[in-house]
Amino acid sequence: MLPYVFRRLLQAIPILLAVAGLVFVMFSVIPGDFASTQMSDGRSVVDAEQVARMNKQFGLDEPVYVRFVKYAGKLATLDLGTSFRTRQPVINSLLERIWPSLQLAIAAMAFAIALGIPLGFLAALKPGGWLDMQSMFVAVSGLSLPQFWLGLMLMYAFALVLGWFPSFGYGDGNPRYIVLPAVALGVAPLALLARTTRAAVLEVMNADFVRTARAKGNSEVRVMRWHVARNAMVIVLTTLGLQFGSIMGGAVVIEKLFAWPGIGSLLVDSVSLRDIPVVQACILLLVLFFLVVNIIVDVLCALIDPRIKYT
Repeated sequence: MLPYVFRRLLQAIPILLAVAGLVFVMFSVIPGDFASTQMSDGRSVVDAEQVARMNKQFGLDEPVYVRFVKYAGKLATLDLGTSFRTRQPVINSLLERIWPSLQLAIAAMAFAIALGIPLGFLAALKPGGWLDMQSMFVAVSGLSLPQFWLGLMLMYAFALVLGWFPSFGYGDGNPRYIVLPAVALGVAPLALLARTTRAAVLEVMNADFVRTARAKGNSEVRVMRWHVARNAMVIVLTTLGLQFGSIMGGAVVIEKLFAWPGIGSLLVDSVSLRDIPVVQACILLLVLFFLVVNIIVDVLCALIDPRIKYT
């Protein structure tokens, strides 16, 4: 298992370099730069000399390939560069924002797991029943509702009308501030987990080894616990890993809507200001998080199902 994990981590290096190169080239060819964005300030005329001076200061006047070689060299030493806007190391900005983002992602996935997996499991016990129909309605609705609209409705209902939770902000870690953004972010994973769990449980329940376990006289509780749930959980864990990895990227809209000081809001602000070093670092961090989560899921699947072997 350890050689497999080590090999997967090594395989992540070229992926990160490819993503870094793609983002670097993309922001090098699109119109506009940090200097022009800072100097415009809503004015129709921009001081070309001052823009040229700022571009030289940040090294933006050099050819693209020269800048990329310098960036790749710094990245090899884990130097993410310096923010154009704050003039501080990019790593400082990431360290300030990563914990709020992790809090939101964990809270959203906890909400999705707590409701989605039991809902899908119970729906599979009586397919076509009332609970099955209602759970699938919830699943389809959750996948169809736009996160932005859902967040606004939650703010209106539970913050403005009922006054139960704050409408936006971080609140220095107060748990009340994380409820609404976590729910808005976790509804889509909840719906997908419910559908995946239902399909996985139905597939396992119709398997031959489950009928054999019942024929041997095992109780229904034991059959469900040791045969159905354990085998279905491999598929559920795979979906869970994909959702948990992608939820960091999906948090961009929710973080901006609820003024949550995470990686997503930092990414949006940096893109609008053309702060390229921060944008590159944020995207690399999101990709790295996705890769690490998938490695962890593969390891957990092997622990649950001994038949899975990684070489």
